[in-house]
Amino acid sequence: MKLSELIAYYRKLNNLSLESIGDYVGVAKSTVKRWESGESKNIPEAKLEKLSELFEIDVPTFLNGQVKPILGYVKAGYDMFASENLLGYEEVTKKEAAQGDYYLKVQGDSMNGSRIHDGDLVYVKTCSDVENGDIAVVIIDQSEVTIKKILKQEHALVLMATNPAYEPRFFDENDIRNKRVQIIGKVLHSKIQF
Repeated sequence: MKLSELIAYYRKLNNLSLESIGDYVGVAKSTVKRWESGESKNIPEAKLEKLSELFEIDVPTFLNGQVKPILGYVKAGYDMFASENLLGYEEVTKKEAAQGDYYLKVQGDSMNGSRIHDGDLVYVKTCSDVENGDIAVVIIDQSEVTIKKILKQEHALVLMATNPAYEPRFFDENDIRNKRVQIIGKVLHSKIQF
């Protein structure tokens, strides 16, 4: 993540002005504006520490790429419409940073059998195909996003919930060819939110 993106995000999240950030960190408003625009990238360590205090995060960790965005919600069920609404960021290890791309927040209970529950965060690797039996993020009809276990059959794709209360959904080769159903990521793991 870039410093400019980080400042813009946390400034908006906390409803902070350029001036209030500058006052807290001990620099001019114009300096914060240059940081946020990306015009100035070299920030003294002491100023990064002050930004960390203000935003209540470890700014150097963010800048080293050890955070991933929480892009929005995904339905563990059906009928969730696709939208990207940045919900925040989640810290990851160096190994995790290299493996995945983003988090999604789960809504619904159709994947409870895989220990993916309402409110959990799922960590996703962007891809257009997965192995048979993998759990994937799928977009249906360019508007509905869901996570399901993928079962591949000859000339068909089955989206299988792991909660028996939900029926599987079947898509034939025409649906696949016409991109009515598309795999957009593989679920690597979930984080339980208490």
